[in-house]
Amino acid sequence: MKSVFFDQIGRNLNVNETPRRIISLVPSITELLVDIGLKAQIVGRTKFCVYPKEALKAIPIIGGTKTIHLDRIKQLYPDLIIANKEENQKDQIEALAEKYPVWISDVPNFDAALDMIAGLGKVLRQETACHQIIQQSKALQSSLFPLNRQRAAYLIWRNPYMTIGKDTYIHDLLSVTGFENVFGEQTRYPTITIEELKAAHPDIILLSSEPFPFKEKHIQELAEHFPDIPIQLVDGEVFSWYGTRFIKKIEYLRGLSKS
Repeated sequence: MKSVFFDQIGRNLNVNETPRRIISLVPSITELLVDIGLKAQIVGRTKFCVYPKEALKAIPIIGGTKTIHLDRIKQLYPDLIIANKEENQKDQIEALAEKYPVWISDVPNFDAALDMIAGLGKVLRQETACHQIIQQSKALQSSLFPLNRQRAAYLIWRNPYMTIGKDTYIHDLLSVTGFENVFGEQTRYPTITIEELKAAHPDIILLSSEPFPFKEKHIQELAEHFPDIPIQLVDGEVFSWYGTRFIKKIEYLRGLSKS
């Protein structure tokens, strides 16, 4: 027996009564699946689906988030594939959707992340576990009381420098944590110059560990242009992985909000 569900981009799909063979193409959602007790149902993952490490070690890899090997997926006989509008390639997802039920997530902010958990809870028949995660996330969100709201520039790439706009999960999590995104009037992932960064007048510059792996040497590089502004490395996974990562890293976020 199959049921009809809607994903986060409004597509309807028919899914088996209880999916038994799940392929996740989204690292943060793979982590969520394990955390709600569905490790045994995961039959495929991307090479970037690495948490929890021990739990995922034996699960076959079907490529990267943007380099999916369709032939490997065919060999795994999935009855549900979970993808993401931004992280996966549209043409590859459309090709998969012709053959399999594909549930596509779209997470531009914190509330959408909670909606994603609720939606998957219904599809996977894990509504109780997902409801608990949502309630815990909301409670922790409300417990974050930043002492000082700082204007932050959050950099995700170098040569050229790139930052984040208002329609990204990172932007929303910065706000939840107590920062004001100085490029919050822009959208997606704009390229910026040093001159534009200076003109934005940030109180602090945050260098993400991903997708570009900023290191201490890059702090020194930027310090030549911003000698009087704090420049700090931050864990990019905490700011970009939606799902249970927010709960697991709440103390890290509290530490940033008090800095």
